Amino acid sequence: MLLQLAFVLTAIIVGARLGGIGLGVMGGIGLGILTFVFGLQPTSPPIDVMLMIVAVITAASCMQAAGGLDLMVKVAERLLRKHPSRITLLSPLVTYIFTFVAGTGHVAYSVLPVIAEVARETKIRPERPLGIAVIASQQAITASPISAATVALLGLLAGFNISLIQILMITIPATLFGVLLGALYSLRVGKDLTEDPEYQRRLKEGLLNDSHYELKDIHNKHKALLSVLIFIVATVFIVIFGSFDTLRPAHIIDGKTVITDMPSIIEILMLSAAALILLLTKTNGLKAVQGSVFSAGMQAVVAIFGIAWMGDTFLQGNMTALKTSIEGIVTQMPWLFGIALFVMSILLYSQAATVRAFMPLGLALGISPYLLIAMFPAVNGYFFIPNYPTVVAAINFDRTGTTRIGKYVLNHSFMMPGLIATIVSVTTGLILVKLIF
Repeated sequence: MLLQLAFVLTAIIVGARLGGIGLGVMGGIGLGILTFVFGLQPTSPPIDVMLMIVAVITAASCMQAAGGLDLMVKVAERLLRKHPSRITLLSPLVTYIFTFVAGTGHVAYSVLPVIAEVARETKIRPERPLGIAVIASQQAITASPISAATVALLGLLAGFNISLIQILMITIPATLFGVLLGALYSLRVGKDLTEDPEYQRRLKEGLLNDSHYELKDIHNKHKALLSVLIFIVATVFIVIFGSFDTLRPAHIIDGKTVITDMPSIIEILMLSAAALILLLTKTNGLKAVQGSVFSAGMQAVVAIFGIAWMGDTFLQGNMTALKTSIEGIVTQMPWLFGIALFVMSILLYSQAATVRAFMPLGLALGISPYLLIAMFPAVNGYFFIPNYPTVVAAINFDRTGTTRIGKYVLNHSFMMPGLIATIVSVTTGLILVKLIF
């Protein structure tokens, strides 16, 4: 088993270094080794999860093509410029809402340069709002009802009579509280901008010009607003259908009443939303697949395809040995599984892939599904190594040089806000589980 685990971890590490679809295709190699060399039986690929993600990403991409995301950024810019002194508290709320609505943290790219510029103009150290804004965009993934990670978790817990609203009742307040405490910590990060030596150096050398970041013009605000409304309405219906089984269509099969499952509901609603956006806003469908949201989403699908399939095969093939060796420890101290989720998310580079590859082990070990929901925010660990695209983007957008990777790599601008937000979110989730369930 240890030799198999070594091959699995090697595939993950190499795939993460390749970037893009590298994680998914390396999962294919790892799966091939497990199958042809070690003789493990391949499990079924996570088709339902992949199709749900494809449907959500398709709808979000159509909204982006129709100008919906640009409209959201315009609104966010007006809010931030109206209250510049509160940018450290407002910016994480903005990126959190963006991710919550769109289901992907990559929408934060559009607002990061606005945050950096408003902070610099107000003489607030840009590291403070940028660091926690990036973390908030990650935490919101585990609170969004349509994110790939939440969809994957819902699919795994379908057999435990757990509804989408029960997941959101824990993850939304927990992650919001974690982000809030991370923002309060960020208010005092580093020296004030006017006292920062790197900023002073760049200022003296004339490296900071007065160029103004300009957002793209929205050609048709009515169509952009319509696309956002359609997307939000579809999301609301997903939450409603996911919370109340009786509202879903039912069919009689072999004399038994079978309720339409949530994967099908999500796929139908999101594909319909995408179609309505294209039809009512007269947006070219080709434009949707050329946007950043579609590209990032498809990378996530490939990652889940390869890595989750490899992880499933490894876990199922070694489940007896795993349960024998760690079941007792994890049962007595289930919070250890949260640490394992955090570490795996660093390696897998994806919340959804971590959920799909590792959460089944928690269920097999007998950990309560509600405890797994509480530990769900622990999958937001990929800020730990500062090479994720939104992290790199935030560093590049800060022309003052205050947002940076530290001398020792891990002492970067996102480490403490990320650890605070994650630890507080999981702790709050555990408390809420005890109080509510």
